Amino acid sequence: MTKAADIMHPGAQWIPENESVLRAAQMMRDLGVGALPVSDSNERLCGIVTDRDIVVGCIAENCDPSRTPVGQLTEGTPRWIPADADVTDVLREMEEHKIRRLPVIDQNKRLVGMISEADLAHHLSDDLLGEFLEKVYAQ
Repeated sequence: MTKAADIMHPGAQWIPENESVLRAAQMMRDLGVGALPVSDSNERLCGIVTDRDIVVGCIAENCDPSRTPVGQLTEGTPRWIPADADVTDVLREMEEHKIRRLPVIDQNKRLVGMISEADLAHHLSDDLLGEFLEKVYAQ
């Protein structure tokens, strides 16, 4: 049985909620990713910021990315999955909430990886991947 830990991109990094949007953009560039999990002061997942969030929520609003905290761009409670969850649970979570990136959390509630569409494409059959894409992108 395939688990979330088997398909995730390990070693995901997060950014503290009080860090600047500019720093988030630099980290995304350096890591080659389009999203970063955001942590609170207790190093717990409290949000996710995407490159689109930076453009729409900061740049387009004429905010200073060097002074805007990344936590200001996060909304709601982020979705996540335990590392030992079955891949069917991963797909259900992503499909039901129409999300493209899913943080993977260990037993101690610490971030251990991220699952993206690219990870799914590498590990799923064409049929399962097609079904996932249809459900996530359907209006």
